[in-house]
Amino acid sequence: MSSRSDAMAGGRILGGRPGADDVVFPLWLRLSHWLNAFGVILMAMSGWRIFNASPLFGFRFPNSITIGGWLGGALQWHFAAMWIIVVNGLFYLLANFLTRRLFTKFFPLSPKAFVGDLLAAFRGRLSHDDRLGYNAVQRAAYLFVMVDLVVLVLSGLVLWKNVQFPLLREAFGGYEFARRIHFFAMAGIVGFFVVHVVMTALVPRTLLTMVRGR
Repeated sequence: MSSRSDAMAGGRILGGRPGADDVVFPLWLRLSHWLNAFGVILMAMSGWRIFNASPLFGFRFPNSITIGGWLGGALQWHFAAMWIIVVNGLFYLLANFLTRRLFTKFFPLSPKAFVGDLLAAFRGRLSHDDRLGYNAVQRAAYLFVMVDLVVLVLSGLVLWKNVQFPLLREAFGGYEFARRIHFFAMAGIVGFFVVHVVMTALVPRTLLTMVRGR
């Protein structure tokens, strides 16, 4: 192993930091990250306006946190955000696969490691500032988001074109059940977004790294 590799490995184990010239997040990842964040915000805010037009549950979202102005306008925003999420998501998955980042950054992941890191987080002993790698909780969270976005898009297709996708509609338990799955998938991604922002506030260096890449 080269001395550079030794230094980087030692940094992960001992809590060291990458040098100023180390690329932590490549340009394609940063662009995909910010574009995805933009798309998720648009999709959530327009989705809340659509929800208000025909609520599933006994509450409505404040109009001040929605976009679209009315149902038709909200649907247009929602479809536009959907294409951002789909195209950017496919690019993100393909790039992660081709660069093998999907396998090196998110795996291995075991229940034992996840529980151990989760307990450490509750005790305030889990470090979040190692920008060279992810702990088990972070790996599980990012994998959850990937799966959740797939569920969000597929259930959204059922709501948009349920006649054209009968097999997909039945796989989601019918139109009405697909609405509920879509809602909870949205809640899952919004929950992750909130936690992600809070953790970034606690470790602000991660935000600068995601902007500059180094």
